Amino acid sequence: MILAAVALFVLSRLYFALGKGDNDNPVNRPRPATAGDDAPGQAKAQDDAMAHADQPIFTGPAAGGLEEIYNADRSFSTPAFMRGARAAYEIIVSAFARGDRDALRPMLDDDVYEAWDAAIAAREPGQPAFELLRIRKAEIESAELDGAIARVAVRYEAELGDGEMVRTAKEIWTFMRNVHENDPNWILDDVEVAN
Repeated sequence: MILAAVALFVLSRLYFALGKGDNDNPVNRPRPATAGDDAPGQAKAQDDAMAHADQPIFTGPAAGGLEEIYNADRSFSTPAFMRGARAAYEIIVSAFARGDRDALRPMLDDDVYEAWDAAIAAREPGQPAFELLRIRKAEIESAELDGAIARVAVRYEAELGDGEMVRTAKEIWTFMRNVHENDPNWILDDVEVAN
C-alpha cells in the first residue's frame, strides 16, 4: 500500500513537470529561434558555431597535420583513412608475397615500386615469401600537408609467416595523395623500419 502511494506521488510529479503547469494549463515551451528573429550578427555567429561543431576533433601527435589535411579536403576522415590503410597493408603485403606486380603498381609510388620489384626479382624460384598472418596494431604516427600533397605516416605492427616461422614486422608506411585531385586513393610513398 505504501509503495502504491509513493508510485502515485512520483507519477503525479512527472505529469506536472512534463505536461502541465499551474491550474492545469499547458506549459509554454520556448520555440527555436529562426534566422529572421535574430540580428544579422547573431545568425552569422550561429552558422559559424554549427559549421565548427561539424568539424572533427583531431588528437594525438599528428593532430595539427590531420587538421590541415581536413581543411584542404573536407572529405578526409580519420576512421575512413585508417580502414583504407589497414586494407592497403593487407593487399600490398599479400601482393608482394605472391610477386603480383600488377596489383602492386597502382598502389605504390615509383621509388617504392622499383625497390619492391627488385626484391621480387631477387627471390630464388620457389622460395616462400613471408605472408601476412594478422595486423596487431595500426595507428597514425604523423601527418602533414605540403602544398597540395597530404602525407600520413602509419605505424604498423604485424605478424608475418612463411609456413615454418613467424616474425613480427614493425614498420612505418607513409601514404600520400594530392588533395586537389578527384582521385580519393592514397599511394604508398615510403616505408621505414620502426623501433
